Amino acid sequence: MPRHGAAGAMSGLVLHGYWRSSASYRVRLALALKGIDYAQVTHDLRLGEQSAPDYLALAPHGLVPALEHDGGVLIESPAILEWIEARWPSPALLPGDPDAAAMVRAMVALVACDIHPLANLRVLKTLRQDFGASEDQVQAWMADWIGRGFTALESLVARHGGRFAFGDHPTLADCVIVPQVYNARRFAVPLEAYPRLVAAAEALLALPAAGAAHPDRQPDAAG
Repeated sequence: MPRHGAAGAMSGLVLHGYWRSSASYRVRLALALKGIDYAQVTHDLRLGEQSAPDYLALAPHGLVPALEHDGGVLIESPAILEWIEARWPSPALLPGDPDAAAMVRAMVALVACDIHPLANLRVLKTLRQDFGASEDQVQAWMADWIGRGFTALESLVARHGGRFAFGDHPTLADCVIVPQVYNARRFAVPLEAYPRLVAAAEALLALPAAGAAHPDRQPDAAG
């Protein structure tokens, strides 16, 4: 199992992921924004390494990311994000007000539950292999589901956003929105209809810590 370590890994955390996995990117962003050191282990999704027996022993669902900590293993990025926030509450990525925190969580769910699962690698493979979808049809599928979710997010950012997706400080909402915008750009999904959403993503990417979490800057990034 290839291991790529961040300097020191003082926290004892090991992030199992893949450079272009948007769910892994979410976790890297949260860790970076909080200044938490960690080591990385790569599982190349293109080669199916997430289905290897040694990884399934850690993460039975066969997906990345998984986060090892002090003998335990966490799976599913929304749960990992909440755990990070609970363990390292400063700087906060959830507002203290319950109503505001619920709205941030709703933004997270819009991406993690409504958009991402329908444009995941295994879904796209199923469309191609089991239903004979052409690349144009797969592209249209992704654009449709991303567009539906982004339309809702654009409205929410218009109501609640400031410099970032919710208010003037980064939140967990930004941690999931930025990777989804990255995916949209990767698949050439038009973004002109979502100026507030894109501006919030760009604001987070302008932070040095967030830049370090970018897929292109990971040790396993393809050349």
